[in-house]
Amino acid sequence: MDVESPSNMALPDAFIDFLNKNQLDPSIYTTSDPTPRYVRLKPGCEGEIEEIETQVECKLEKVDWLPGFYSLSPHVQIANSKAYQQGKIYGIDAASGAAVSALDISLGDHVLDLCAAPGAKLCMILDLLGSSGSVTGIDVARHRLAACRTMLLKYSLGDLCRLFVADGTTFSLLPIRVFSDSNSGEYPSDEKVNVYKEWTSRRPWKDRKRAAKERVSVASQLASPTQDPELIYYGKNSGVVGLTRSEIYQICHGSDVLRCGYDKVLVDAECTHDGSIKHIQKFEYWGWKTLQRRVLNAERTDDLTVLQLQLLTNGFRLLKVGGSLVYSTCSLTVAQNEDVVEQFLGQNTSAELLQIDAAKNWPCRSGQIPKTLRFDPMTSRTSGLFVAKFTKLAT
Repeated sequence: MDVESPSNMALPDAFIDFLNKNQLDPSIYTTSDPTPRYVRLKPGCEGEIEEIETQVECKLEKVDWLPGFYSLSPHVQIANSKAYQQGKIYGIDAASGAAVSALDISLGDHVLDLCAAPGAKLCMILDLLGSSGSVTGIDVARHRLAACRTMLLKYSLGDLCRLFVADGTTFSLLPIRVFSDSNSGEYPSDEKVNVYKEWTSRRPWKDRKRAAKERVSVASQLASPTQDPELIYYGKNSGVVGLTRSEIYQICHGSDVLRCGYDKVLVDAECTHDGSIKHIQKFEYWGWKTLQRRVLNAERTDDLTVLQLQLLTNGFRLLKVGGSLVYSTCSLTVAQNEDVVEQFLGQNTSAELLQIDAAKNWPCRSGQIPKTLRFDPMTSRTSGLFVAKFTKLAT
């Protein structure tokens, strides 16, 4: 979508009031110096920079503070370039990349991305993971998670990944490692037909029928929250192949999580997206009444903060002792960030905020709570993003 430059955008009074109440500078949205566009280069393609620049018809500027990232003119379209179509680059804001980087992903980690769509952060997590461990991606919207699946296949990154359509506030499945050592390959007769074979987009009729039943189950979750998540994708080395449905869908318990929960959890929670200039610009075309409903409505924002706390709480519940969780939103408001963190810390005595070591070189500022970070267009030349990192202490 072509949008008017930020310097020419007249913000409605209601939005300016919203910004003032949240101690935010309206000039963030009207600056004449637009933020760059950012791309991440797929590992192994470093020697092809000049060729990629020719294909996108733009110079790529290396982002010194974030490995693998490059900035380019915000007006450049990369979707039609050969480099993008071949999966050598993908768009992801540098602030979002920083949130993923804050996880300090190591080889062999089992990682949970609790709000995975639209998928760029999921791809970066898999880029960083290497050749062992696993990634579990969750999203409540099936069509958005299907788009994540398309990205994984496009960039050939899905080998260690599984994707579930599920409510992130109640998702309760542990990493596959819990079952991998005990799997003997011998199952009751009624389980043999449910052993998962290697995933393919061209699945047999029985598999398609089972997937259709799972979709019906997920659709009924609001009426019956105990229904299983829908597994819509799994890589051949994600741990799923060879297991039965009952092994994959075992619900975790407190003692199991402390020992065998996820090593790293990312909770990039749903928010009002007011930290994204490009998102706010779109309301020029969607209509400012839509902004009122999606961003400014008090009932909507109250519901969001409740959801954010629930997502953070459940993500932390699934974290193993000593693991790391990153909570982030692309909102600039205190209510969706520091207030949520304070409520969470007050309710979880085993949670401790961590210093993000890499941040000493990042162009960001401290949040209102020590050890939390804020990116914004004026300070960081990125989209707005709040980042907080936690660990789970033994109790």
